[in-house]
Amino acid sequence: MNDKLYDNADSFAMSFDDAWSNIDCDDPRLKIDKVFDLLSEHPFLISNPENARKMAEFRIFSLKKFQ
Repeated sequence: MNDKLYDNADSFAMSFDDAWSNIDCDDPRLKIDKVFDLLSEHPFLISNPENARKMAEFRIFSLKKFQ
C-alpha cells in the first residue's frame, strides 16, 4: 500500500508517519517542513496544503504521537 498515494488524509497520515520516522531533526517545525518537502508530490498535500499542515501539527503537538 505504501506505493499507492490517495488524495485523502489517511493516505497522507501514513506517508507522513513513514517520512517523519526517517528524518533526523530535533526541531519539530523544521522537521515538518522537511517531511513536506519529501512528500511534495503527495495528492493530499497538493490539493489541500492547509489541512495537511494542520493535520501534521495536530499529530505532532496535540497527540504527541512521536514523543
